[in-house]
Amino acid sequence: MEPFSGNTDIVVFGCGGHSKVVIDVLLEENKYQIKAVFDDNPNVVELYGFKVFLNTNSDFFKNKNTIIAIGSNQIRKKIATTLNTNFVMTIHPSAVVSKFAKIGKGTQIMATAVVNPGVIIGDHCIINTGAIVEHDCMISSYVHISPNATLGGGVSVGGLTQIGIGASVLPGLQIGKNAQIGAGAVIIENVPDNAVVVGVPGRIIKYQEEIKNEQ
Repeated sequence: MEPFSGNTDIVVFGCGGHSKVVIDVLLEENKYQIKAVFDDNPNVVELYGFKVFLNTNSDFFKNKNTIIAIGSNQIRKKIATTLNTNFVMTIHPSAVVSKFAKIGKGTQIMATAVVNPGVIIGDHCIINTGAIVEHDCMISSYVHISPNATLGGGVSVGGLTQIGIGASVLPGLQIGKNAQIGAGAVIIENVPDNAVVVGVPGRIIKYQEEIKNEQ
């Protein structure tokens, strides 16, 4: 592994499909130099020319820039609450992010996504390719807004929730914690914690197990 030489060096944690996108964003953003990729899978030794190391002692990450490139909200939270490191955000150059938006540490904003004024996004969120987060939305930590999903103005989303591909949430609604909104769903009323919602209009089909201490 190359030695870390400055504040622009970064560690990528994860080497799955989502990591490929994060690495691409980091290279396009050209703000950080990728020095290492870590994962728990011993069968992966290289990703896009970067050597993949097995997850090591957590002390390694101290005083280093790190981004968690894992799509699962629950796993991102588990890692984020374990490592003592400097988590950084990354924003693809083609994304449109208002200077009046607030973005938390470790959050990833992908290509062509739009984050409009008054938006507050928590830590370790994913605003995926082409997603639209309209004005004054409040997104808690460890949320994933999937590709081409749209949140109308003033929507709030609880921690650990995933908004599925191409889903739409009408303005002013509240989406609870640890909820799952299915691909293409149209949400026209508030969604409670832990609900799984699909269809047009969206309907609750079940509840998933509550996750304790979610943000």
